[in-house]
Amino acid sequence: MNLIQRKDKLIHSALPVLFLLALIVYGLVLRPYFFDQPTIPLEIIFLCSSFFATAHLYYLGYTWDVILANAIKKLTKGLPTILILFAIGIVIGSWIVSGTIPMFVYYGIELVNPKYIYVLAFIVPIFFSMFTGTSYGSVGTIGVVIFGVAMAIDANLHIVAGAVIGGAFFGDKMSPLSDTTNIAALAAEIDLFDHINSMLYTTLPSAIIAACIYTAAGFIYPVDSMVENFSEVEATLNGVASIFNFNVLLLAPVLIVLLGSIKKLPTIPVLLTSSLVACILGLLVQSYTFDDIVQSVYKGFDTNMAVWQQTIPENISTLFNRGGMYALNDAIIIALFVFLFIGILDTNKAIPRIVDRVFSYAKTKTSVILSSLFASGVTNSMTGNQYATSFIVGEAFKSKYDKLGISRKVLSRSLEDYGTMIESLIPWHPTALFMVSVMGVSVGDYWNWQLLSLINLIIAPLIAILGIGCFYKNKKVLDEKKGETDRN
Repeated sequence: MNLIQRKDKLIHSALPVLFLLALIVYGLVLRPYFFDQPTIPLEIIFLCSSFFATAHLYYLGYTWDVILANAIKKLTKGLPTILILFAIGIVIGSWIVSGTIPMFVYYGIELVNPKYIYVLAFIVPIFFSMFTGTSYGSVGTIGVVIFGVAMAIDANLHIVAGAVIGGAFFGDKMSPLSDTTNIAALAAEIDLFDHINSMLYTTLPSAIIAACIYTAAGFIYPVDSMVENFSEVEATLNGVASIFNFNVLLLAPVLIVLLGSIKKLPTIPVLLTSSLVACILGLLVQSYTFDDIVQSVYKGFDTNMAVWQQTIPENISTLFNRGGMYALNDAIIIALFVFLFIGILDTNKAIPRIVDRVFSYAKTKTSVILSSLFASGVTNSMTGNQYATSFIVGEAFKSKYDKLGISRKVLSRSLEDYGTMIESLIPWHPTALFMVSVMGVSVGDYWNWQLLSLINLIIAPLIAILGIGCFYKNKKVLDEKKGETDRN
């Protein structure tokens, strides 16, 4: 009896989370900014937190077999994310050795007006993400291309990185192919397209404002003055053309990804098929050997493979020496430890209990929506996983929304507004780690230019306070509740 009572206390659910929070504050904030010491690696933070959580559960009476089973269950669910990270690294390496990415960079340098590089860096990934349903894939492919063009014309890379990430996130949220978009709708138990329609109330205004600011940035931080030396740009173009051959066939890897996404084919097979075609093109169109192709897929492309060139400009090497199966090692390893920690906490349903207890005070429509926003942000920040966030917060708030007559599509929108949309702003989040790995720009350098999420963080609570787009008196709310009653 004492064991059961002890396990039912909120403090026992909160202790592992508080321990993790303390380590994050100490290791990522206090040490670098106050003690002038190196940060503690995230892998160590989550490993220590996992050990603490395991020991605590063992103290509460859970056996190692039960704890391990829950950890394995969570790792199994997270495996597709890990495989996608591996696949994107392979895509980047294969798309470079095939000449696909270099071709886009080459013609991008020639065609892009430097004045509009920042707004284009925002808009182009929007369409790519909408077609592919993945912000990761958009940043890892077309984002790399745009970033390469920006490097070549010496644009402000902090602005470009923020714009690319923001555009990729907007397209991802508006795509019916997106995993997080589908999961948010599933967690709130609403129609997918009702969810997307609801997202427009916050995300579309944020995107319009962001696009206007990026357009203005092109004039406030002009690139023209930096590229007046035509000979430098010409040298870059000549350097790229000297190690790659361009052909219309090089569009095939991109078209495969777009077609596969439109047809809703599985992400990983589509990405790997695109990589295989890119590798074949690398052999047929380029002058690289079979060993070069293998190396590009394995550990990334290296401009030294162009043995016919005695010297290769440093900026070109910086641009194309990337990709490969192990390109996203840091993001993959940390993601594994995050899944491990959350799996251990699932043993006694710690996070759902914390969320439900902490937000029990919410009684009004506005306070419930604001609370679900805040809960989504905190949960995703702590778990590093939007899948878990959607189901945990969705489960905690569904009955509150129903009781007050608020459409659940406001709940699904809230799950993303303060959940998915903040991922690239949290330094320890696997999404932010991925963005940093691919773009090569730290969160501290791009966060203030990731305008879509920053503006969205203001608009989401604002429209909740004003009651705009909250569907309080929408007849469909009554229909949804009636339908749920009939099903029960």
